[in-house]
Amino acid sequence: MVDSLTTEQRREMMSKIRSKNTVPEMTVRKYLYSRGFRYRLHDKKLPGKPDVVLPKYKTAIFVQGCFWHAHEGCKYHRIPKSNTDYWLKKIGNNISRDQLNQQTLRNLGWKVVVVWECELRKDATATCMELERQIRSNLQ
Repeated sequence: MVDSLTTEQRREMMSKIRSKNTVPEMTVRKYLYSRGFRYRLHDKKLPGKPDVVLPKYKTAIFVQGCFWHAHEGCKYHRIPKSNTDYWLKKIGNNISRDQLNQQTLRNLGWKVVVVWECELRKDATATCMELERQIRSNLQ
């Protein structure tokens, strides 16, 4: 199937996609800050540069986009019909890198929490409350 957008339109669209300070990430950060959590952002010393790092709780949080990180069973994760081989490879590499980084963090004694974009879209409050429960359970 052929892309419905021109190369220039697709390039412009893709250039607007950010990797930091996304709406889902900001939602999580605002909630955590309002609940008294203090954190570091995108810590380069840790594998995968987690979106939010809570050193006190030794917890790393990744806020994942469903498309880019292949959230199984999610309506936001669909492989595009054009340039399919490229996207399968790109997203496959993302998945492999995510798994490696998360396992490395666990081996270093960190708790890893993944928050999916679709969960925040569906019910941000409930998702953030569950995230808080997971973080606090790490202290016990």
